[in-house]
Amino acid sequence: QWRRGAGWGTREAPLDLVEVLAECGKDFVLIDCITIWLGNLMHHGRDVAKAIADLCQALRRSDARIVLVSNEVGLGIVPDNAMARSFRDAQGIANQHLAELANEVIFVVAGLPLVLKKPRRRPASGRTAK
Repeated sequence: QWRRGAGWGTREAPLDLVEVLAECGKDFVLIDCITIWLGNLMHHGRDVAKAIADLCQALRRSDARIVLVSNEVGLGIVPDNAMARSFRDAQGIANQHLAELANEVIFVVAGLPLVLKKPRRRPASGRTAK
């Protein structure tokens, strides 16, 4: 936060991310991070599937330019307990739904970006896409 400068506002939304997002209007929004939000939801016994669906719906409705930060937690070993496996699965489902909605998806490993989904190019004016 200290590196962002005075032009940035910070809103904490440990559980009610959808409500805070609705208040952002057309602002630029950085959501950092989906993984912590999911962990908070699970810790407080919230319906994670419903929360993910509600977030996706809010993102579809939003006029803001939004950047989401999320972690990939399913590339390692299979967790040894049910709660950790449930978290891993919920994170994977959230990432899939959010990536489907996103215009662009970048996976960063060891500081190296791997573009998984590029923004769609708009056809030149006067031309139709085929």
